[in-house]
This record gives sequence, structure tokens and C-alpha cells, in this order.
Amino acid sequence: MEAVIAIVALLFVLCVVLGAYATVKAVGAAKRGVDRTITQAKRTVEDTTLRARSLAQPGPVGQLADLRLRLRTSMRATQEALQAGAGEDESLKESLALFQQLSRHGRELDDELRRLEPEPDRAKLVQRLPDLRTRTEKVIKSADALRWAAHDRARKFAEDDLETLSAQIDVEAGALRHWTTEPTEPAHVWPEAPKPEPTASGGQKWQEPEARTTEEPPRPAITPPGPRPTYPWQKKPRPESTT
Repeated sequence: MEAVIAIVALLFVLCVVLGAYATVKAVGAAKRGVDRTITQAKRTVEDTTLRARSLAQPGPVGQLADLRLRLRTSMRATQEALQAGAGEDESLKESLALFQQLSRHGRELDDELRRLEPEPDRAKLVQRLPDLRTRTEKVIKSADALRWAAHDRARKFAEDDLETLSAQIDVEAGALRHWTTEPTEPAHVWPEAPKPEPTASGGQKWQEPEARTTEEPPRPAITPPGPRPTYPWQKKPRPESTT
């Protein structure tokens, strides 16, 4: 009885632990989903603000906003392309590691551009713009090179797979269209029954079937009878009278 109670208690504790683990995992997944949604919403709002500022504010402030918008767009697109392809292509993992290093420079540059946006000294800001633009263009160029290389690699693999598949389909289609007609043995034809032929008297004469190619020895129509057996109770035949 004590063993049964211990087993029931153990099962109860196990169910509680599993339920708590599942709850923690569900809460964690929900939290990550909420954080991801908040991050995307903040990113969308910030990109929209930068786009509006680059169009509405001419001068160094608008140029800073344009540089930030282009930098963020290029880095985000490259990150998504490399992460999507790294799961299928092992070679992209090295490219993804290089992009992580490039991202560090990109984040530092984006932070510097953001700090300069409220700068009141416009003359000083104008002096800094050429260097900032050069650095931004260099990071964007490197990110674009990685992204387009990943796109070209994926397209090349897709084209090779399509060519291989097309060649296999052509071979299979040719095999399906290729057939040979082998001569088949004629079916056995039984000789037709004799047909009656009309005669001069109006009657009909049966047509004899064609003679067989191989001659067979004639067989007697009726087997000749053997000697008749005699029995002791039979009377002897009387001799014929000569008178």
C-alpha cells in the first residue's frame, strides 16, 4: 500500500513539474513574440520618422536622416538574406560571421549619426558630413556585396537544380516515347467446316476439307471379328444332305 502511495505521489510531482515547465516555455515564447512585435513597431516608427525628416528638412539634418535610413535598410536586408540562406547553405555561415563584424561598425555609425541629429552647430555638422557619408557608403557597399552574392549563389543553385531536373525529365520522356513492335506468333486457326456447293441438279455437294500435308496410314473402318468361341453345351452342326 505504501508503494502505491509513493508511486501516485511521484506521478503527481512529475505532472506538476511538467506543467510548470510547459507554462514557463509558453510564457517565454509569448514574451519573445511580444518583444519581437515591439521591436518591429519601434523600427517601423523610426524608419518612417527618418524618411519624413529626410524629405521635409533640407540641409545637414535631412542628409543625416537619409544616411541613417539607407544604412539601416541595407543592413536589415542583408541580415535577413544571410540568415534565410544559412540554414540551407553551409558556406553562408562564414559570410554571416563576417556580417556580424560589419554590423558592429554599422551600429556604431548609426549611433553617431543619431547623436549628431540635434547638433545646434550646423557649420560643424556640415564639416563632418563628407566623412560620415564616406563611412556610410563603405558599410552599405559591403553589406550590399554580401547580400547580392548570397542572392546570386542561391539563383545559381536553383538554375543547376532546374537544369539537372530538366535533363532527367527529357530522358524519361524519351524513354516513354520509345517502344518496339515485336512480331507476335499468329494465333492457331482451326480448319473451317466444309461448306456445301451447289450442283447441276439443284442439290448441294459438300466441299471436302483440304488434305493434310502428312500422309497417315489407312485405318480399317470396322475391326474384323476373331474366331467365335465354342462352348461344350452347344450342339454340333448337322451335315448338309446331298439328296
